Amino acid sequence: MVIWLIGMSGAGKTTVGTRLVTRLKAESPNVVYLDGDLLRDVWGESLGHDVQGREANAGRVSRLCAMLDRQGINVVAAVLSIFPEWQEWNRETFSEYFEVFLDVPMSVLEERDTKGLYQAARNGRMRDVVGVDIPFPRPPKPDLVLQSWGPDGTPDALVDRVLAALPAVRS
Repeated sequence: MVIWLIGMSGAGKTTVGTRLVTRLKAESPNVVYLDGDLLRDVWGESLGHDVQGREANAGRVSRLCAMLDRQGINVVAAVLSIFPEWQEWNRETFSEYFEVFLDVPMSVLEERDTKGLYQAARNGRMRDVVGVDIPFPRPPKPDLVLQSWGPDGTPDALVDRVLAALPAVRS
């Protein structure tokens, strides 16, 4: 099974993903966590952050998840995922696919701006920022939509909602 966490920078993918993996590992140790930013570090900066580089990176992440899935390893992947065609490929390819969209208003993302991306893009110091000069298309068919802001958007509450909605995770 692959659990695909989608959201823009600052939506809470990493926080929810790491907590979800901790909870899943208590039941089934064969769970790995893949983070889009960390994978870029692993692979080196061979791809840019423009649309073409992001699409090539999306393919890398999806194919890595498919390889792990074929070996019976459950994957939690926290990624921007701006390409619906790769989301569809995932749905058709993985043994089981559960897509979670962390939906956060741009005003909240800009307030959080943990990496300083949005401010840098708005000030003209950075280009190719998803949500500013690269569109972020809402995923067309998420299995679960979560709002990771406001009183009900605490990380633990969001993980509880994911676990309640998930089909059984293979051991």
